[in-house]
Amino acid sequence: MTLLFDFHKTWAYLAIAANGLVGAAALVAWRVPRLRGRWVWIATIVAEAMMMIQVAVGVTLQASKQYKAPPFHIFYGFLAFLTVGLAYQYRRSIRGRRELFCGLLGLFIMGLGIRAVLQVT
Repeated sequence: MTLLFDFHKTWAYLAIAANGLVGAAALVAWRVPRLRGRWVWIATIVAEAMMMIQVAVGVTLQASKQYKAPPFHIFYGFLAFLTVGLAYQYRRSIRGRRELFCGLLGLFIMGLGIRAVLQVT
């Protein structure tokens, strides 16, 4: 479990950075039409998957009873999980604004990750 805990601590920063970078890149693509394309959606999915791995590892650690996270750390992890699920549900209603949606989504998930990290440091 110690190895999993170390992975959780390190992967958090990677998932946060990925969502922030993809979010910022998607917003640039929203403003510059020639940068638009399928890559925005694919990069968003990869960044969200990184955060979902982070959530799954956190749930595993919490279930092990060897580690107990602060309640708000758990709350932000659950909120990130819920956000990705809701974003998936609304993906069809954002036609024409995909880059804006992906950009704001990435930055929001990045913010949730930062808040979660701040709860344990």
